[in-house]
Amino acid sequence: MKRWLRTAMSRDVAFRALRVSILVGTILIAINYTDRLIGSQCTQIDYLKMGLTYVVPYCVSTHASVTTLLTHFAKQNQ
Repeated sequence: MKRWLRTAMSRDVAFRALRVSILVGTILIAINYTDRLIGSQCTQIDYLKMGLTYVVPYCVSTHASVTTLLTHFAKQNQ
């Protein structure tokens, strides 16, 4: 678990996950909230949901990167 967290917090993994999160999160928000944003009809819960929309792709990207890196590292050390 320590190795997983250390890898997840590495600069390369975090930066990659941040880029994915910004791109995918923005696309999802545009798809799901454009009408409310244009009409100024967003509520506080909508803004909370928009924030969480960025968290999900960040977590998915981090998990995929860490799993790939640790699997590759384990295969190299066999």
